[in-house]
Amino acid sequence: MPKMKTHSSAKKRFKVTGSGKIMRRQARTSHLMRKKTKKAKLRLRHAASVSKADVKRIRQLLGI
Repeated sequence: MPKMKTHSSAKKRFKVTGSGKIMRRQARTSHLMRKKTKKAKLRLRHAASVSKADVKRIRQLLGI
């Protein structure tokens, strides 16, 4: 049986932490930033964890 391939777009978008959590980038960061407050932009810098509903599907795409 051949090796399973990792989904290329998923490996670029998600990172797995040492404890096994899957992290993603925040949305709303690519443009229209001058409207946002400094506080809002500061919060958007940090990565967020993937919701429980999506974890199973993303793990499959990453081949974990």
